Amino acid sequence: KGMAPPQRILLPPEKICMDWQQRQRAGAGLHNLDNTCFLNSVLQCLTYTPPLANYLLSREHSQSCHQQGFCMMCVMEVHVNNVLHSSASAIQPRAVVGVLTRIGEHFQLGVQEDAHEFLRYTVDAMQRACLSGSSNLDISSQATTIVHEIFGGFLRSRVACLSCKATSDTYEAFLDIPLDIKEASSITGALEDFVKPEQLDGENGYKCSKCEQLATASKSVTIHCSPNVLTVCLKRFDAFSGRKISKEVQYPEYLDLGAYMSEAAGEPLLYSLYAVLVHEGFGSRTGHYYCFVKASDGRWYKMNDASVRLCDIKTVLCQRAYLLFYAR
Repeated sequence: KGMAPPQRILLPPEKICMDWQQRQRAGAGLHNLDNTCFLNSVLQCLTYTPPLANYLLSREHSQSCHQQGFCMMCVMEVHVNNVLHSSASAIQPRAVVGVLTRIGEHFQLGVQEDAHEFLRYTVDAMQRACLSGSSNLDISSQATTIVHEIFGGFLRSRVACLSCKATSDTYEAFLDIPLDIKEASSITGALEDFVKPEQLDGENGYKCSKCEQLATASKSVTIHCSPNVLTVCLKRFDAFSGRKISKEVQYPEYLDLGAYMSEAAGEPLLYSLYAVLVHEGFGSRTGHYYCFVKASDGRWYKMNDASVRLCDIKTVLCQRAYLLFYAR
């Protein structure tokens, strides 16, 4: 019972290395090339994702890439090597800006975009690059790329009929978890709300296939397979009005995911914070984006376009975060 195993493994999970292979101070800042702070801050968060950086620094992808034309993995490999090997204090992120409309055809240079949307499109483009040449793969096999091995997990949605107690499970791959913060004052509170069972009754009742009637049921979503890197998006922008929810939402340096899993873990499932992306302003497509990252030297840096400044964990933990990145 549960998820079907992959028919094909594209990258063995043991090839994922969660610890930095090379230790150095933070790399270069990124010049703002006309409203590109959303892109700069997302790229810095990805650059300091240890398992992704290790893989891209090894140049393993480009050595075996057969893709004609645009390949997001090759683009990221060039970018991460440029940033981490540069002797300049800041560089221009030309490798990525040059393919902006290939990442998402609606993105326009000079126009401020939503950083979370750009992250989604970038990671999806990397995933497509990894799947290039492998058609008709089942969902479990698609989850064995380097991208999914790093950022991906699975959610389980379980509906339990309260009349006959029958349960029905469906599984959905995810690359990040969007959390509603309207009622929550902390990430742990928002995660509790995320996994809280919801009652289906009345018009919203559940057509149970076992007792063959419209029944009252309970629906719950839990994390079934936890990712190596957990990306959390705090839903700060109202879906209808676009207005920003500016309230403070607390987040810890160390997060235990155990309580939000489908099966209770025996020991804590600990994650450590390594990047925080912040939005200043009123709307996702206006204002300014910057981020805080933990470099391979174990120290925190504030990355604000071309500026790279050392900072402390206390500063990192008191931001009004938009995106949070945690690694196992």
